[in-house]
Amino acid sequence: MRHLLAAILLTILSALSLPAAAQPSRYLISAQPMGDAPPGVQAWRVQYWTTNGNGTRFAVTGIVAAPMEAIPPRPRRVIAWTHGAWGVAEKCAPSLSPDFFPYSAGMDAVRSGYAVVAPDYIGLASPTMHPFLVGPDTANSVLDAVRAAREIPGAAAGNSFAVWGESQGGHAALWTAITARSYAPDLTLVATAAAAPPTDLAANLREGSDKNARALLLSFALHSWSTLYGFPQDSITNRTNQGIIRRLAENNCVAFNKKPKLGTILGILTIARATKNKDIAKIEPFGSFARTNSVDPARVPGPLLIAQSSKDTIVAPAVTRKFAKAVCRRGTQLRWIEMTGGHGTSAKDSAQETIDWITSRFDGNPPPNDCRRF
Repeated sequence: MRHLLAAILLTILSALSLPAAAQPSRYLISAQPMGDAPPGVQAWRVQYWTTNGNGTRFAVTGIVAAPMEAIPPRPRRVIAWTHGAWGVAEKCAPSLSPDFFPYSAGMDAVRSGYAVVAPDYIGLASPTMHPFLVGPDTANSVLDAVRAAREIPGAAAGNSFAVWGESQGGHAALWTAITARSYAPDLTLVATAAAAPPTDLAANLREGSDKNARALLLSFALHSWSTLYGFPQDSITNRTNQGIIRRLAENNCVAFNKKPKLGTILGILTIARATKNKDIAKIEPFGSFARTNSVDPARVPGPLLIAQSSKDTIVAPAVTRKFAKAVCRRGTQLRWIEMTGGHGTSAKDSAQETIDWITSRFDGNPPPNDCRRF
């Protein structure tokens, strides 16, 4: 019996002394090296575990990238890059697209020495409906992606991170900042940057000046929320147009270098006309759900950077500016970058300034505050 107990004790001690790489992964499922990464970049297509806001577990995907160099003596600084709207269908995942690296401004940070973590979010490249603009679900998938990246030896990712996103990803970045401390206390959020972020969802879906883009994004939201939560669309449009909304959402990913098909154009024009005088803020249960998943400026911690084009036709500049003013009234330190380009280049146009600002936060420098400009 004495020898048996000794053997059991030895087994337990041996397991506890295994190197970190040999321990079972808590978050990472797999990490496959990518052969199409840009020069000087090593990247992995990853699958990892996350949970939605209700605690249901999902296997989801993304990309982790780091400089192509020897593992440094100290963990790398991490940026979580949260992508804009690519669609709500499973096939629309950024990690599946050859456009990922050219159109993901966050990858620019790898050249500055960062490990960059780019989650697809729930439902993109995974077989469940994508919770489009659903704050807690998206934030969880971002935070668990950072955790998963730490289990890739070559990434050498540390536990201190910044989050930076564009458009839908700006919304994701702000929600990640809201939930980081409670959901992932093992991580340290250093800074949050959001380019053209939807903040008041109903206002953004109502006030963007590009009515056709609004119609497509509204179709994404209605299809996602109806599928996930059973919200009836009868108070918004008729059954024929509900079929068009479903086809728009299921068949279309945002294309960066292709013209939309004629059927897509006609579908968007139809939904634009059908929803011209509809305000989801006044239609339940969509109004309550939009408010629940809007960004509460009182809950977003600083330091914070917001980049917004004054000529943005999709995320209304006035809505973003109103949100920034509310953040400032709470005493949060805010860096404001105003641009004049289009919506789709918001992150690219402010990339170097944003990366420099994030680096300064990692360096421990006092953050600038532009609140007096409002």
